[in-house]
Amino acid sequence: MLGFSADRLRADMNRLLALLFHQGVLDEQFLQLQQLQDESSPNFVSERELTDYKKMGNHLNQLMGSSSSIGANRVRNVCIAFRANSEQSNRAGCLRALEVLEHEYCYLKSKLHELFQIEQQRVLGAGVRYPMQQN
Repeated sequence: MLGFSADRLRADMNRLLALLFHQGVLDEQFLQLQQLQDESSPNFVSERELTDYKKMGNHLNQLMGSSSSIGANRVRNVCIAFRANSEQSNRAGCLRALEVLEHEYCYLKSKLHELFQIEQQRVLGAGVRYPMQQN
């Protein structure tokens, strides 16, 4: 029974990986990391430490600037907290901040999409003018 479950999990994992590659979410670098896993380190990929905190800080600065420029205050605030954790090399804090950032980004994206759709409908509704026909 355990073998069947392991086979099913492996098949599920392979399907998910194929989808992520097809969508461009993952690339060959991920496969190279997976190949570093062996019996002595079977969880190498999932347990890989975040070590390039400086690079992470640079990306956060870019995201913080972009979010500030469009007035996305909550995303900007999370970036500030995230950057503080990265400057302290606080892995747990970075992971928590990443979860919050993902939530705030997704929320902002969905609400901006909704807002833009309403605005587009409003403009189309107000802007449609038909010329008067003359007989």
